[in-house]
Amino acid sequence: MDKLLLLGDEAIAQGAIDGGLSGVYAYPGTPSTEIMEYVQASKQAAELGIHREWSANEKTAMESAIGMSYAGKRALVCFKHVGLNVAADAFINASITGVNGGLVVLCADDPSMHSSQNEQDSRFYAKFAMIPILEPSNQQEAYDMTYSAFELSERLNVPVMLRITTRLAHSRSGVGRKEVKAQNGMRLPSDPRQFVLLPAIARVNYKKLLNTQPLMDSLAEESQFNTLSKGKNNKLGIIAAGIAYNYLMENIAEGDYSVLKLSQYPIPPKQVRELYEQCDELLILEDGYPIIEEMIKGFLNLGKPIHGRLDGTVPRDGELNPAIVAKALGLEVYEGMPIPEVVKKRPPSLCLGCGHRDVYIALNEALEEYGTGRVFADIGCYTLGALAPFNAINSCVDMGASITMAKGAADAGLVPAVAVIGDSTFTHSGMTGLLDAVNENSPITVIISDNSTTGMTGGQTSSAFGRIVEICKGIGVDPEHIHVMNPLKKFHEENVQIMKKELSYQGVSVLIPQRECIQTFARRKKAEKKSAGKN
Repeated sequence: MDKLLLLGDEAIAQGAIDGGLSGVYAYPGTPSTEIMEYVQASKQAAELGIHREWSANEKTAMESAIGMSYAGKRALVCFKHVGLNVAADAFINASITGVNGGLVVLCADDPSMHSSQNEQDSRFYAKFAMIPILEPSNQQEAYDMTYSAFELSERLNVPVMLRITTRLAHSRSGVGRKEVKAQNGMRLPSDPRQFVLLPAIARVNYKKLLNTQPLMDSLAEESQFNTLSKGKNNKLGIIAAGIAYNYLMENIAEGDYSVLKLSQYPIPPKQVRELYEQCDELLILEDGYPIIEEMIKGFLNLGKPIHGRLDGTVPRDGELNPAIVAKALGLEVYEGMPIPEVVKKRPPSLCLGCGHRDVYIALNEALEEYGTGRVFADIGCYTLGALAPFNAINSCVDMGASITMAKGAADAGLVPAVAVIGDSTFTHSGMTGLLDAVNENSPITVIISDNSTTGMTGGQTSSAFGRIVEICKGIGVDPEHIHVMNPLKKFHEENVQIMKKELSYQGVSVLIPQRECIQTFARRKKAEKKSAGKN
Protein backbone atom coordinates (compact mmCIF):
# COMPACT_ATOMS: atom_id res chain seq x y z
CA MET A 1 0.00 0.00 0.00
CA ASP A 2 1.04 3.65 -0.36
CA LYS A 3 2.80 5.74 2.25
CA LEU A 4 1.26 8.99 3.54
CA LEU A 5 2.52 11.99 5.51
CA LEU A 6 0.02 12.19 8.37
CA LEU A 7 -0.67 13.82 11.69
CA GLY A 8 -1.06 11.35 14.54
CA ASP A 9 -4.80 12.07 14.47
CA GLU A 10 -4.92 11.43 10.73
CA ALA A 11 -2.94 8.20 11.09
CA ILE A 12 -5.54 6.97 13.58
CA ALA A 13 -8.37 7.91 11.21
CA GLN A 14 -6.74 6.14 8.25
CA GLY A 15 -5.91 3.10 10.39
CA ALA A 16 -9.56 2.85 11.40
CA ILE A 17 -10.79 3.18 7.81
CA ASP A 18 -8.36 0.51 6.61
CA GLY A 19 -9.17 -1.67 9.64
CA GLY A 20 -12.81 -2.26 8.69
CA LEU A 21 -14.48 0.76 10.29
CA SER A 22 -18.21 1.22 9.76
CA GLY A 23 -18.79 4.34 11.86
CA VAL A 24 -16.98 7.06 13.76
CA TYR A 25 -18.73 9.09 16.45
CA ALA A 26 -17.20 12.16 18.07
CA TYR A 27 -17.60 15.58 19.59
CA PRO A 28 -14.91 18.11 18.62
CA GLY A 29 -12.23 18.91 21.18
CA THR A 30 -8.53 19.63 20.78
CA PRO A 31 -6.42 17.52 20.33
CA SER A 32 -8.80 14.90 18.91
CA THR A 33 -10.81 16.97 16.39
CA GLU A 34 -8.82 16.15 13.27
CA ILE A 35 -9.71 12.45 13.43
CA MET A 36 -13.36 13.01 12.52
CA GLU A 37 -12.47 15.79 10.08
CA TYR A 38 -10.09 13.46 8.24
CA VAL A 39 -12.75 10.75 7.93
CA GLN A 40 -15.33 13.32 6.81
CA ALA A 41 -12.97 14.50 4.05
CA SER A 42 -11.93 10.98 2.99
CA LYS A 43 -13.18 9.83 -0.42
CA GLN A 44 -12.42 6.28 0.67
CA ALA A 45 -14.70 6.65 3.71
CA ALA A 46 -17.45 8.08 1.51
CA GLU A 47 -17.18 5.20 -0.95
CA LEU A 48 -17.30 2.69 1.90
CA GLY A 49 -20.41 4.35 3.38
CA ILE A 50 -18.75 4.96 6.75
CA HIS A 51 -20.91 6.95 9.17
CA ARG A 52 -19.03 10.18 10.02
CA GLU A 53 -21.31 12.87 11.48
CA TRP A 54 -20.62 14.84 14.67
CA SER A 55 -22.61 13.88 17.77
CA ALA A 56 -24.31 16.32 20.15
CA ASN A 57 -21.88 15.43 22.95
CA GLU A 58 -19.42 12.73 24.03
CA LYS A 59 -22.04 10.67 25.87
CA THR A 60 -24.26 10.43 22.80
CA ALA A 61 -21.19 9.60 20.71
CA MET A 62 -20.17 6.78 23.07
CA GLU A 63 -23.68 5.35 23.18
CA SER A 64 -24.08 5.48 19.39
CA ALA A 65 -20.78 3.63 19.00
CA ILE A 66 -22.00 0.97 21.45
CA GLY A 67 -25.15 0.68 19.33
CA MET A 68 -23.10 0.11 16.18
CA SER A 69 -21.04 -2.50 18.02
CA TYR A 70 -24.28 -4.18 19.14
CA ALA A 71 -25.22 -4.53 15.46
CA GLY A 72 -21.91 -6.33 14.84
CA LYS A 73 -20.01 -3.56 13.08
CA ARG A 74 -16.76 -1.84 14.00
CA ALA A 75 -17.03 1.59 15.60
CA LEU A 76 -14.57 4.29 16.67
CA VAL A 77 -15.51 6.97 19.20
CA CYS A 78 -13.23 9.99 19.66
CA PHE A 79 -12.96 12.78 22.21
CA LYS A 80 -10.43 14.63 24.34
CA HIS A 81 -9.70 13.63 27.92
CA VAL A 82 -12.35 15.81 29.58
CA GLY A 83 -14.86 14.49 27.05
CA LEU A 84 -14.40 11.08 28.65
CA ASN A 85 -15.88 12.55 31.83
CA VAL A 86 -19.06 13.25 29.87
CA ALA A 87 -19.07 9.76 28.35
CA ALA A 88 -17.97 7.96 31.54
CA ASP A 89 -21.31 6.35 32.41
CA ALA A 90 -21.61 4.59 29.05
CA PHE A 91 -17.84 3.99 28.83
CA ILE A 92 -17.56 2.13 32.13
CA ASN A 93 -20.69 0.07 31.51
CA ALA A 94 -19.47 -0.89 28.03
CA SER A 95 -16.78 -3.01 29.69
CA ILE A 96 -19.59 -4.93 31.42
CA THR A 97 -21.83 -5.33 28.38
CA GLY A 98 -18.85 -6.31 26.26
CA VAL A 99 -18.88 -5.79 22.52
CA ASN A 100 -20.21 -7.51 19.43
CA GLY A 101 -18.41 -5.59 16.70
CA GLY A 102 -15.02 -4.14 17.63
CA LEU A 103 -15.22 -0.90 19.65
CA VAL A 104 -12.24 1.47 19.98
CA VAL A 105 -12.36 4.50 22.29
CA LEU A 106 -9.85 7.20 21.32
CA CYS A 107 -8.93 9.58 24.14
CA ALA A 108 -6.59 12.47 23.38
CA ASP A 109 -5.00 13.76 26.59
CA ASP A 110 -3.54 17.25 26.93
CA PRO A 111 -0.63 17.36 29.41
CA SER A 112 0.49 20.98 29.97
CA MET A 113 -3.13 22.05 29.31
CA HIS A 114 -2.49 23.65 25.92
CA SER A 115 -6.25 23.98 25.42
CA SER A 116 -7.86 22.27 28.39
CA GLN A 117 -9.05 22.79 31.95
CA ASN A 118 -6.94 20.03 33.47
CA GLU A 119 -4.24 17.43 32.86
CA GLN A 120 -6.25 14.32 33.70
CA ASP A 121 -4.93 11.00 32.44
CA SER A 122 -7.42 8.77 30.60
CA ARG A 123 -5.45 5.65 31.45
CA PHE A 124 -7.01 5.74 34.93
CA TYR A 125 -10.46 5.36 33.38
CA ALA A 126 -9.35 2.36 31.35
CA LYS A 127 -7.74 0.76 34.40
CA PHE A 128 -10.96 1.39 36.31
CA ALA A 129 -12.95 -0.23 33.50
CA MET A 130 -10.40 -3.10 33.31
CA ILE A 131 -9.91 -2.85 29.56
CA PRO A 132 -6.71 -2.80 27.46
CA ILE A 133 -4.94 0.44 26.55
CA LEU A 134 -2.88 1.03 23.42
CA GLU A 135 -0.52 4.02 23.62
CA PRO A 136 1.46 4.68 20.41
CA SER A 137 4.94 6.17 20.46
CA ASN A 138 4.77 7.48 16.87
CA GLN A 139 2.42 7.98 13.93
CA GLN A 140 3.12 4.57 12.39
CA GLU A 141 2.21 2.86 15.64
CA ALA A 142 -0.90 5.04 15.86
CA TYR A 143 -1.97 3.67 12.48
CA ASP A 144 -0.96 0.07 13.25
CA MET A 145 -2.61 0.04 16.67
CA THR A 146 -5.89 1.44 15.38
CA TYR A 147 -5.85 -0.99 12.47
CA SER A 148 -5.51 -3.98 14.82
CA ALA A 149 -7.45 -2.64 17.83
CA PHE A 150 -10.85 -3.69 16.46
CA GLU A 151 -9.69 -7.30 16.20
CA LEU A 152 -8.28 -7.11 19.75
CA SER A 153 -11.62 -5.73 20.97
CA GLU A 154 -13.55 -8.56 19.33
CA ARG A 155 -11.15 -11.20 20.64
CA LEU A 156 -11.42 -9.97 24.24
CA ASN A 157 -15.10 -8.96 24.00
CA VAL A 158 -14.36 -5.52 25.52
CA PRO A 159 -13.79 -1.98 24.24
CA VAL A 160 -10.16 -1.01 23.71
CA MET A 161 -8.84 2.42 24.65
CA LEU A 162 -6.39 4.14 22.30
CA ARG A 163 -4.66 6.88 24.31
CA ILE A 164 -2.61 9.67 22.73
CA THR A 165 -1.34 13.07 23.83
CA THR A 166 -1.19 16.44 22.11
CA ARG A 167 2.32 16.13 20.63
CA LEU A 168 1.54 12.88 18.88
CA ALA A 169 -1.87 14.09 17.72
CA HIS A 170 -0.47 17.22 16.10
CA SER A 171 2.91 16.14 14.70
CA ARG A 172 3.48 14.51 11.30
CA SER A 173 5.40 11.51 10.06
CA GLY A 174 5.40 9.08 7.17
CA VAL A 175 2.91 6.24 7.62
CA GLY A 176 2.84 3.01 5.62
CA ARG A 177 -0.62 1.58 5.03
CA LYS A 178 -1.86 -2.01 5.22
CA GLU A 179 -4.38 -3.92 3.16
CA VAL A 180 -7.92 -2.59 3.57
CA LYS A 181 -10.13 -4.91 5.61
CA ALA A 182 -13.75 -5.46 4.66
CA GLN A 183 -16.37 -4.13 7.03
CA ASN A 184 -18.20 -6.61 9.24
CA GLY A 185 -21.62 -7.68 8.10
CA MET A 186 -24.49 -6.81 10.39
CA ARG A 187 -25.03 -9.48 13.04
CA LEU A 188 -26.89 -9.37 16.33
CA PRO A 189 -25.28 -10.59 19.58
CA SER A 190 -25.30 -14.36 19.99
CA ASP A 191 -26.45 -13.79 23.59
CA PRO A 192 -29.65 -11.73 23.32
CA ARG A 193 -29.24 -10.56 26.94
CA GLN A 194 -25.60 -9.46 26.65
CA PHE A 195 -26.38 -5.76 26.58
CA VAL A 196 -29.16 -5.85 29.21
CA LEU A 197 -27.49 -4.69 32.43
CA LEU A 198 -30.07 -5.87 34.90
CA PRO A 199 -28.19 -6.79 38.11
CA ALA A 200 -28.49 -10.56 37.59
CA ILE A 201 -27.08 -10.30 34.06
CA ALA A 202 -24.48 -7.66 34.95
CA ARG A 203 -23.07 -9.89 37.71
CA VAL A 204 -22.53 -12.69 35.18
CA ASN A 205 -20.97 -10.29 32.66
CA TYR A 206 -18.69 -8.85 35.33
CA LYS A 207 -17.35 -12.32 36.17
CA LYS A 208 -16.62 -12.79 32.46
CA LEU A 209 -14.68 -9.50 32.46
CA LEU A 210 -12.68 -10.60 35.49
CA ASN A 211 -11.94 -13.96 33.91
CA THR A 212 -10.64 -12.18 30.79
CA GLN A 213 -7.94 -10.32 32.73
CA PRO A 214 -5.29 -13.11 32.53
CA LEU A 215 -5.67 -13.17 28.73
CA MET A 216 -5.24 -9.38 28.61
CA ASP A 217 -2.05 -9.77 30.66
CA SER A 218 -0.63 -12.48 28.41
CA LEU A 219 -1.47 -10.50 25.24
CA ALA A 220 0.38 -7.51 26.69
CA GLU A 221 3.39 -9.73 27.46
CA GLU A 222 3.39 -11.00 23.87
CA SER A 223 2.55 -7.68 22.20
CA GLN A 224 4.77 -6.44 19.40
CA PHE A 225 4.29 -2.95 20.87
CA ASN A 226 5.98 -3.86 24.19
CA THR A 227 9.70 -4.55 23.82
CA LEU A 228 12.43 -5.10 26.42
CA SER A 229 15.95 -4.40 25.20
CA LYS A 230 19.01 -4.98 27.36
CA GLY A 231 21.77 -2.40 27.59
CA LYS A 232 25.36 -2.02 28.75
CA ASN A 233 24.45 0.09 31.80
CA ASN A 234 22.76 -2.05 34.46
CA LYS A 235 22.73 0.69 37.06
CA LEU A 236 19.56 2.29 35.63
CA GLY A 237 16.69 0.58 33.87
CA ILE A 238 14.10 2.71 32.05
CA ILE A 239 10.40 2.18 31.35
CA ALA A 240 9.18 4.57 28.64
CA ALA A 241 5.50 4.69 27.73
CA GLY A 242 4.04 5.97 24.47
CA ILE A 243 5.61 9.12 23.10
CA ALA A 244 8.02 9.26 26.06
CA TYR A 245 9.98 6.51 24.28
CA ASN A 246 10.72 8.96 21.44
CA TYR A 247 11.98 11.57 23.88
CA LEU A 248 14.21 8.94 25.48
CA MET A 249 15.73 7.82 22.18
CA GLU A 250 16.58 11.43 21.31
CA ASN A 251 18.91 11.39 24.31
CA ILE A 252 20.51 7.94 24.26
CA ALA A 253 21.84 5.42 21.78
CA GLU A 254 20.31 1.99 21.47
CA GLY A 255 22.06 -0.30 23.93
CA ASP A 256 23.13 2.40 26.41
CA TYR A 257 20.46 1.36 28.93
CA SER A 258 18.06 -1.51 29.44
CA VAL A 259 14.73 -0.15 28.25
CA LEU A 260 11.17 -1.44 28.41
CA LYS A 261 9.13 0.28 25.72
CA LEU A 262 5.55 0.09 26.99
CA SER A 263 2.69 0.74 24.57
CA GLN A 264 0.09 -1.94 25.38
CA TYR A 265 -1.49 -2.29 28.79
CA PRO A 266 -2.13 -3.98 31.23
CA ILE A 267 1.48 -3.46 32.32
CA PRO A 268 3.35 -6.71 31.47
CA PRO A 269 4.54 -7.90 34.91
CA LYS A 270 7.08 -10.46 33.67
CA GLN A 271 8.94 -7.91 31.55
CA VAL A 272 8.84 -5.33 34.34
CA ARG A 273 10.20 -7.81 36.85
CA GLU A 274 12.96 -8.92 34.45
CA LEU A 275 14.04 -5.29 34.02
CA TYR A 276 13.86 -4.69 37.76
CA GLU A 277 15.98 -7.71 38.62
CA GLN A 278 18.80 -6.83 36.19
CA CYS A 279 19.08 -3.12 37.17
CA ASP A 280 19.88 -1.27 40.40
CA GLU A 281 17.29 1.47 39.90
CA LEU A 282 14.33 2.22 37.64
CA LEU A 283 13.30 5.46 35.91
CA ILE A 284 9.70 5.75 34.71
CA LEU A 285 8.95 8.09 31.79
CA GLU A 286 5.25 8.58 31.06
CA ASP A 287 3.28 11.55 29.73
CA GLY A 288 0.52 12.35 32.20
CA TYR A 289 -0.03 11.02 35.70
CA PRO A 290 2.43 8.61 37.37
CA ILE A 291 0.12 5.64 36.86
CA ILE A 292 2.85 3.18 35.83
CA GLU A 293 5.12 4.43 38.58
CA GLU A 294 2.44 3.95 41.25
CA MET A 295 1.53 0.47 40.04
CA ILE A 296 5.14 -0.68 39.84
CA LYS A 297 5.89 0.62 43.31
CA GLY A 298 2.92 -1.44 44.44
CA PHE A 299 4.12 -4.81 43.15
CA LEU A 300 7.89 -4.18 43.07
CA ASN A 301 8.36 -2.60 46.50
CA LEU A 302 11.46 -4.68 47.10
CA GLY A 303 13.96 -2.01 48.11
CA LYS A 304 15.43 -0.68 44.88
CA PRO A 305 14.85 3.01 44.08
CA ILE A 306 12.16 3.76 41.48
CA HIS A 307 12.33 7.28 40.07
CA GLY A 308 9.84 9.36 38.13
CA ARG A 309 7.22 12.00 38.73
CA LEU A 310 6.54 10.99 42.33
CA ASP A 311 10.05 11.68 43.65
CA GLY A 312 10.69 14.80 41.53
CA THR A 313 13.13 13.23 39.06
CA VAL A 314 10.58 14.22 36.41
CA PRO A 315 8.30 17.28 36.98
CA ARG A 316 4.92 16.33 38.46
CA ASP A 317 2.99 18.51 36.00
CA GLY A 318 3.22 19.33 32.32
CA GLU A 319 4.11 17.26 29.28
CA LEU A 320 7.44 15.58 28.78
CA ASN A 321 10.05 16.72 26.26
CA PRO A 322 13.59 15.64 25.36
CA ALA A 323 15.19 18.18 27.72
CA ILE A 324 13.23 16.90 30.73
CA VAL A 325 14.21 13.33 29.90
CA ALA A 326 17.87 14.36 29.51
CA LYS A 327 17.85 15.97 32.97
CA ALA A 328 16.32 12.81 34.45
CA LEU A 329 19.20 10.82 32.94
CA GLY A 330 21.75 13.25 34.39
CA LEU A 331 22.78 14.50 30.96
CA GLU A 332 23.84 18.07 30.24
CA VAL A 333 21.06 20.15 28.73
CA TYR A 334 21.38 23.34 26.71
CA GLU A 335 18.31 25.46 27.37
CA GLY A 336 19.26 28.66 25.57
CA MET A 337 19.00 32.22 26.82
CA PRO A 338 16.24 33.03 29.31
CA ILE A 339 13.29 34.98 27.89
CA PRO A 340 13.78 38.66 28.81
CA GLU A 341 11.08 40.33 30.89
CA VAL A 342 10.44 42.83 28.10
CA VAL A 343 8.89 39.98 26.06
CA LYS A 344 5.33 39.76 27.25
CA LYS A 345 3.07 36.77 26.83
CA ARG A 346 0.29 37.51 24.38
CA PRO A 347 -3.01 36.19 25.71
CA PRO A 348 -5.60 34.93 23.23
CA SER A 349 -8.45 37.27 22.35
CA LEU A 350 -11.82 37.22 20.65
CA CYS A 351 -11.57 37.82 16.91
CA LEU A 352 -12.23 41.33 15.64
CA GLY A 353 -15.79 41.32 14.38
CA CYS A 354 -16.86 38.51 16.74
CA GLY A 355 -20.44 38.79 17.99
CA HIS A 356 -19.40 37.67 21.49
CA ARG A 357 -17.62 41.03 21.87
CA ASP A 358 -20.84 43.00 21.50
CA VAL A 359 -22.65 40.62 23.84
CA TYR A 360 -20.14 41.26 26.62
CA ILE A 361 -20.06 45.02 26.06
CA ALA A 362 -23.86 45.15 26.39
CA LEU A 363 -23.91 42.74 29.35
CA ASN A 364 -21.32 44.71 31.30
CA GLU A 365 -23.38 47.86 30.88
CA ALA A 366 -26.64 46.13 31.81
CA LEU A 367 -25.08 44.76 35.00
CA GLU A 368 -23.56 48.01 36.24
CA GLU A 369 -26.29 48.60 38.82
CA TYR A 370 -25.86 45.10 40.28
CA GLY A 371 -22.08 44.98 40.51
CA THR A 372 -19.65 42.25 39.48
CA GLY A 373 -19.38 38.56 40.31
CA ARG A 374 -22.66 37.16 38.97
CA VAL A 375 -21.87 35.89 35.44
CA PHE A 376 -21.28 32.15 34.97
CA ALA A 377 -19.80 31.10 31.64
CA ASP A 378 -18.94 27.91 29.82
CA ILE A 379 -16.49 26.21 27.48
CA GLY A 380 -16.13 28.00 24.16
CA CYS A 381 -14.62 31.02 22.42
CA TYR A 382 -16.70 33.24 24.70
CA THR A 383 -14.65 32.00 27.69
CA LEU A 384 -12.14 34.66 26.57
CA GLY A 385 -14.61 37.17 28.02
CA ALA A 386 -12.80 36.51 31.31
CA LEU A 387 -9.83 38.50 29.97
CA ALA A 388 -9.33 42.21 29.39
CA PRO A 389 -10.87 44.36 28.09
CA PHE A 390 -14.16 42.64 29.00
CA ASN A 391 -13.45 40.99 32.37
CA ALA A 392 -17.06 39.92 32.07
CA ILE A 393 -17.31 36.34 33.38
CA ASN A 394 -16.64 34.71 36.73
CA SER A 395 -16.55 30.96 36.05
CA CYS A 396 -15.63 28.30 33.51
CA VAL A 397 -15.74 24.80 34.97
CA ASP A 398 -17.01 22.24 32.46
CA MET A 399 -19.35 21.86 29.51
CA GLY A 400 -22.85 23.02 30.46
CA ALA A 401 -21.97 24.24 33.96
CA SER A 402 -22.91 27.87 33.28
CA ILE A 403 -26.67 27.35 33.55
CA THR A 404 -26.58 25.00 36.52
CA MET A 405 -24.06 27.17 38.40
CA ALA A 406 -26.21 30.23 37.79
CA LYS A 407 -29.20 28.29 39.13
CA GLY A 408 -27.28 27.19 42.21
CA ALA A 409 -26.07 30.73 42.86
CA ALA A 410 -29.66 31.99 42.51
CA ASP A 411 -30.78 29.28 44.96
CA ALA A 412 -28.21 30.74 47.37
CA GLY A 413 -29.70 34.22 46.95
CA LEU A 414 -27.46 35.72 44.27
CA VAL A 415 -30.14 37.36 42.14
CA PRO A 416 -29.93 38.14 39.31
CA ALA A 417 -27.56 35.42 38.17
CA VAL A 418 -26.47 35.19 34.54
CA ALA A 419 -25.37 32.20 32.46
CA VAL A 420 -23.41 32.68 29.22
CA ILE A 421 -23.24 29.62 26.97
CA GLY A 422 -22.67 28.99 23.26
CA ASP A 423 -25.06 27.35 20.84
CA SER A 424 -23.09 24.11 20.47
CA THR A 425 -22.35 23.85 24.19
CA PHE A 426 -26.05 24.42 24.92
CA THR A 427 -27.09 21.32 22.99
CA HIS A 428 -24.02 19.45 24.26
CA SER A 429 -24.97 19.66 27.94
CA GLY A 430 -26.85 22.88 28.71
CA MET A 431 -30.39 21.79 27.95
CA THR A 432 -30.83 19.64 31.05
CA GLY A 433 -29.65 22.51 33.26
CA LEU A 434 -32.20 24.79 31.63
CA LEU A 435 -34.89 22.20 32.37
CA ASP A 436 -33.92 22.25 36.06
CA ALA A 437 -34.20 26.04 36.04
CA VAL A 438 -37.60 25.95 34.29
CA ASN A 439 -38.92 23.34 36.73
CA GLU A 440 -38.18 25.71 39.62
CA ASN A 441 -38.71 28.97 37.70
CA SER A 442 -35.28 30.08 38.91
CA PRO A 443 -34.53 33.81 38.64
CA ILE A 444 -31.69 33.46 36.11
CA THR A 445 -30.94 35.03 32.75
CA VAL A 446 -29.47 32.60 30.22
CA ILE A 447 -27.56 34.11 27.29
CA ILE A 448 -27.08 31.61 24.47
CA SER A 449 -24.51 33.42 22.33
CA ASP A 450 -25.24 31.83 18.96
CA ASN A 451 -22.52 32.03 16.29
CA SER A 452 -24.05 29.14 14.29
CA THR A 453 -21.07 26.82 14.67
CA THR A 454 -18.72 25.06 17.06
CA GLY A 455 -16.29 27.93 16.78
CA MET A 456 -13.56 27.15 19.32
CA THR A 457 -12.59 23.88 17.64
CA GLY A 458 -12.54 25.15 14.07
CA GLY A 459 -16.10 25.68 12.86
CA GLN A 460 -17.72 22.25 12.93
CA THR A 461 -21.47 21.95 12.45
CA SER A 462 -23.46 22.89 15.55
CA SER A 463 -26.26 20.54 16.59
CA ALA A 464 -28.19 23.65 17.67
CA PHE A 465 -28.20 25.31 14.26
CA GLY A 466 -31.62 26.84 13.59
CA ARG A 467 -33.22 25.08 16.56
CA ILE A 468 -32.47 27.07 19.72
CA VAL A 469 -35.72 29.01 20.04
CA GLU A 470 -37.87 25.92 19.53
CA ILE A 471 -35.71 23.88 21.93
CA CYS A 472 -36.15 26.53 24.65
CA LYS A 473 -39.91 26.64 24.07
CA GLY A 474 -40.05 22.84 24.21
CA ILE A 475 -38.17 22.80 27.49
CA GLY A 476 -40.79 25.15 28.88
CA VAL A 477 -39.34 28.66 28.85
CA ASP A 478 -42.10 31.27 28.63
CA PRO A 479 -42.00 32.57 25.01
CA GLU A 480 -42.47 36.13 26.33
CA HIS A 481 -39.05 35.80 27.96
CA ILE A 482 -37.20 34.39 24.93
CA HIS A 483 -35.53 37.15 22.92
CA VAL A 484 -33.52 36.81 19.71
CA MET A 485 -31.00 39.66 19.55
CA ASN A 486 -28.60 41.07 16.96
CA PRO A 487 -25.18 41.64 18.56
CA LEU A 488 -24.06 44.61 16.46
CA LYS A 489 -22.98 48.04 17.67
CA LYS A 490 -25.97 49.74 16.03
CA PHE A 491 -28.30 47.63 18.20
CA HIS A 492 -26.30 48.19 21.38
CA GLU A 493 -28.86 50.32 23.24
CA GLU A 494 -31.71 48.03 22.28
CA ASN A 495 -29.76 44.99 23.50
CA VAL A 496 -28.87 46.67 26.80
CA GLN A 497 -32.52 47.48 27.45
CA ILE A 498 -33.60 43.88 26.73
CA MET A 499 -30.93 42.62 29.12
CA LYS A 500 -31.92 45.06 31.87
CA LYS A 501 -35.58 44.10 31.55
CA GLU A 502 -34.87 40.36 31.82
CA LEU A 503 -32.34 40.77 34.62
CA SER A 504 -35.16 42.22 36.72
CA TYR A 505 -37.55 39.37 35.87
CA GLN A 506 -38.01 36.88 38.71
CA GLY A 507 -37.96 33.79 36.53
CA VAL A 508 -36.14 32.11 33.66
CA SER A 509 -35.20 34.32 30.72
CA VAL A 510 -33.34 33.22 27.60
CA LEU A 511 -31.57 35.77 25.39
CA ILE A 512 -30.22 34.54 22.06
CA PRO A 513 -27.78 36.94 20.37
CA GLN A 514 -27.37 35.52 16.84
CA ARG A 515 -24.45 36.41 14.58
CA GLU A 516 -22.42 34.07 12.39
CA CYS A 517 -18.84 33.37 13.48
CA ILE A 518 -16.53 35.78 11.65
CA GLN A 519 -14.18 32.92 10.73
CA THR A 520 -16.83 30.65 9.20
CA PHE A 521 -18.37 33.71 7.52
CA ALA A 522 -15.04 34.50 5.83
CA ARG A 523 -14.55 30.90 4.72
CA ARG A 524 -18.11 30.68 3.42
CA LYS A 525 -17.77 33.88 1.39
CA LYS A 526 -14.44 32.71 -0.02
CA ALA A 527 -16.01 29.40 -1.06
CA GLU A 528 -19.00 31.18 -2.63
CA LYS A 529 -16.69 33.48 -4.58
CA LYS A 530 -14.64 30.54 -5.78
CA SER A 531 -17.79 28.67 -6.82
CA ALA A 532 -19.12 31.72 -8.67
CA GLY A 533 -15.81 32.02 -10.52
CA LYS A 534 -16.05 28.43 -11.75
CA ASN A 535 -19.55 29.06 -13.07
